[in-house]
Amino acid sequence: MYSFKKNFAKGIIRSNPIFILMLGLCPTLAVSTSLDNAVGMTGAFLFVLLASNIIISSIRNYIPDRVRIPVFIVIIATLVTVVDLMLQGFVPALSKSLGIYVPLIVVNCIILGRAEAFASKNGVSDSIADALGIGVGFGLAIFLISLIRQLFGTGALDLFGHHLFTIPGLGENPVTIFMLPMGAFFVIGVLLALFRWVGVTECE
Repeated sequence: MYSFKKNFAKGIIRSNPIFILMLGLCPTLAVSTSLDNAVGMTGAFLFVLLASNIIISSIRNYIPDRVRIPVFIVIIATLVTVVDLMLQGFVPALSKSLGIYVPLIVVNCIILGRAEAFASKNGVSDSIADALGIGVGFGLAIFLISLIRQLFGTGALDLFGHHLFTIPGLGENPVTIFMLPMGAFFVIGVLLALFRWVGVTECE
């Protein structure tokens, strides 16, 4: 139980894939324009990471070392196809908004990296904890970035068609640069600096 909690907790802060490991920045910067996108990408990412970690950990002793990377990619690609088809079938608007970045989960360095560095070397229980921790850490990161960009970039907060509130003043005159690529880089740069300032560093 201690091992499970430890592996789960380190993925959220000490080994946060965005703010500490600085992996998977491309989809994070591209889709973090709204909370809808953040929730959708987190769900897709977490499903693929969790399922791939479980499968790879379960069969790790039967995978020949020389073909392990191709096997990992085939497993991840299959799971991504399932997620992509489900999004297209059940939430087509969200699927269209996320665009190419859902299929690109296949080559996401976070998922492939966890498969190679952790799931292929540890048991199922620890691999589940690692996937959940990294997945939650990724979700919190992209949610925070999306929250800041949407608030300042539109002056309002909406979630799946429900208007939550509008910031007085900003609603009429939003800082639209936050919705542009430059705004994404600015937000993540400030957050990265904040993490360094409070002394959060990568876990051993």
